[in-house]
Amino acid sequence: MFVSRPSALFVAAIGTFVVLTPVRAHAQWWRSAPADFEACADAAEKAKTKEERTASLAECNAKFAGRRKPGGGYTYYDFMQDRTFDIAGPNPTPEEQKKIDEQYTAYLDRERRNTIAAALMAKQHQQQQVQQVSLRSEQEPARAEAAKVPVPVASPVKRAARIKAANCARSSFSCDWPRLSESINDLKKLFSSTPSKGKRG
Repeated sequence: MFVSRPSALFVAAIGTFVVLTPVRAHAQWWRSAPADFEACADAAEKAKTKEERTASLAECNAKFAGRRKPGGGYTYYDFMQDRTFDIAGPNPTPEEQKKIDEQYTAYLDRERRNTIAAALMAKQHQQQQVQQVSLRSEQEPARAEAAKVPVPVASPVKRAARIKAANCARSSFSCDWPRLSESINDLKKLFSSTPSKGKRG
C-alpha cells in the first residue's frame, strides 16, 4: 500500500500531538503553586518587566495574608490594630480569624474608653482655667481698692531732719550740737523744777 508524503507528515504530526499533550498536561499538574507569600514574591521577582513584577507582587499580597517567621510559623499584621498575631499557616484559619476579630472588638472598646477619658480630662482642665480666671477677676478690684488707701507720709521738715541725720558724719560738731543742746535743755528743766509742797516741815 502506497501512502503519499503529505499524508504521512500529517499522520506523524497528529501522533506527536497525541503523545506530547498528556506530557504537557502532566507537567502543569505537578508544578505546584507558591506555598506562601515569600515563595510567591520570589517567583514574582523573576518577571521580565517592572509592571509585571508589581502586578505579581500585588497578587501575592492578596493571596497570602501571613508572613514567614525566621523560627518557623507565620505572623499576621492587622493594620487596624497596628499589631501582629501568630498564625499557623500562610493565611489565618477561621478560628484564628475569629480571635483576631475578637481582639479588634476589644481594641475598639479600649480606644472608645480612652477617647472619653481624654475628653473628660480636657473638660476638667478647661473648667479649672475658667475658675482661675474668675478668681483673678475677683481679686483685682480688692487690689485696686488697697492701692487707693493713702500711705502716711512724713512732713518735709521731719524728712529733711532724717536725711540730714543719715548723711551726718560721726563726731562732727554740727551733727552733735542739736543732740547736745537737747540734753542741756533737759538738765535745765530738771534743776529748775520747784520742790513739791508736801515736803515742807
